[in-house]
Amino acid sequence: MESSNQTVSVTEFILLGLSAHPKLEKMFFVLILLMYLVILLGNGVLILVTVSVSHLHTPMYFFLGNLSFLDICYTTSSVPLILDSFLTPRKTIPFSACAVQMFLSFAMGATECVLLGMMAFDRYVAICSPLRYPVVMSKAAYVPMAASSWAAGSAASMVQTSLAMKLPFCGNNIINHFTCEILAILKLACADISINVISMGVTNVIFLGVPVLFIFVSYIFILTTILRIPSAEGRKKAFSTCSAHLAVVVIFYGTILFMYGKPKSKDPLGADKQDVSDKLTSLFYGVVTPMLNPIIYSLRNKDVKAAVRNLVAQKCFTQ
Repeated sequence: MESSNQTVSVTEFILLGLSAHPKLEKMFFVLILLMYLVILLGNGVLILVTVSVSHLHTPMYFFLGNLSFLDICYTTSSVPLILDSFLTPRKTIPFSACAVQMFLSFAMGATECVLLGMMAFDRYVAICSPLRYPVVMSKAAYVPMAASSWAAGSAASMVQTSLAMKLPFCGNNIINHFTCEILAILKLACADISINVISMGVTNVIFLGVPVLFIFVSYIFILTTILRIPSAEGRKKAFSTCSAHLAVVVIFYGTILFMYGKPKSKDPLGADKQDVSDKLTSLFYGVVTPMLNPIIYSLRNKDVKAAVRNLVAQKCFTQ
């Protein structure tokens, strides 16, 4: 006779999303769809500009093109699933598809952390050592720097996804989230997850702590150098070359710190409200930030605005 407490292998997961708030689902479906279209359009235009305009073939714009492509990949790995969950009362996702989605989202997030650090180094060399900039940031240097960002993010994601998917799941397959977010998955495991927690902690230090520290130190040197420039016009011009990157860094890391650094409510009656708040904050991080990146860079960069205008003018002229 088989044991009554025999574990049941999970073959699919159920995504709760905002199923308990159907009115919010309809509103957020339209909102997220519009934001996603803006992400595709804005980042697509930036990629087109950085590739097709010859005088933008510099390290800064090469990294910017990578960032735009990264934002498209990151949102595409999750937004279609989120939109589908708004339309489907009971959204299920196969185990394998959940693993793929988790891998892609984690890889893109980790890659962006490293890439923002690389962009900070580029701005540091440009401001603090302008005469050495062509040598230090040559094509033989900045292409491997970008490639290593992608490789590091993918490797970290492969490790975390493999560790998470190897855990046993004994029947509880309801993910209280929009997507297969790794922390939500770990809560469902019916085994010791201490290895996963330690591994995640080490990964967070490497991909969050180290880049933040590196960016912080880089901007200390950048600001120190800018303040030494005698003319106000020179200081303004120097700061304008890195202000867009600084704004993106503040939004990106500020949202992460808000998501994971705020205290959890101990009031059971407020648990549902906080749960919805956490989900919406995660939605902001996953959609609004990639949407703002091309807007920030296009508004703060005269070269990008001029290149976009020229492309539009050429397109209209040819038609």
